[in-house]
Amino acid sequence: MAVSKVRKAAASVTEAVKPWKPESRTALVRRARKINRELAEVYPYAHPELDFTNPFQLLVATVLSAQTTDLRVNQTTPALFAKYPTPEDLAAANPEEVEEILRPCGFFRAKTRSVIGLSKALTEDFGGEVPGMLEDLVKLPGVGRKTAFVVLGNAFGRPGITVDTHFQRLVRRWRWTEETDPDRIETAVGALFPKSDWTDLSHHVIWHGRRICHARKPACGACPIAPLCPAYGEGETDPEKAKKLLKYEKGGFPGQRLNPPQAYLDAGGRPAPPLGAA
Repeated sequence: MAVSKVRKAAASVTEAVKPWKPESRTALVRRARKINRELAEVYPYAHPELDFTNPFQLLVATVLSAQTTDLRVNQTTPALFAKYPTPEDLAAANPEEVEEILRPCGFFRAKTRSVIGLSKALTEDFGGEVPGMLEDLVKLPGVGRKTAFVVLGNAFGRPGITVDTHFQRLVRRWRWTEETDPDRIETAVGALFPKSDWTDLSHHVIWHGRRICHARKPACGACPIAPLCPAYGEGETDPEKAKKLLKYEKGGFPGQRLNPPQAYLDAGGRPAPPLGAA
């Protein structure tokens, strides 16, 4: 369904898009929710693109994902978690050995300090368990609201909006908000949706930003929500040229996880290669 929807959009979007007009608050809410419904059809298997098997692994991986790709983190963390499977293990680790493992992630010294620091805090303050409350998570070294909501939404099932760079870019492109501060974006966008939608909404928007609505050259001519987008035309509008811009499974390339959920594999997605693979 998802791939056919993208292809259908590529064939008909030029005729469907009309000049954009100002809208009321009610119209904005309706349009925003329709965009989310459309993206849910395109990405029914959307999931966090960091590999993890428990809250601790997701917390560490999310901290490591700053200023690098989820793919690079996924290629790096298997060695880290094999050697340091628990907060207690990582808290007692030799920083130089951790730095060597994390080197491919970039900013490896700062990230080493953060993951060892948060592991010590988990061990000393939370009995070696990742807390399931926002106010506790943001006290950990290297953990802000974005990281906390990733963990809460995907490890504990507690709704939250993940305002990463993709999310910020797209919600402003779609004129859901004009805010630039992540906390204010979180509040403004959250007000457009039921709280129960927040986690999946985050996945849908981030996936769309990575696969179709790119920062520098959006694939407008292959976008399934183009008729709902005020920024249509900022990118390539020719359907055939736009299809060549699609990334990850939309473009026939592997996704970012080495161990993705079965639903993603069933939909034709492919696992990412391990670190060092050709």
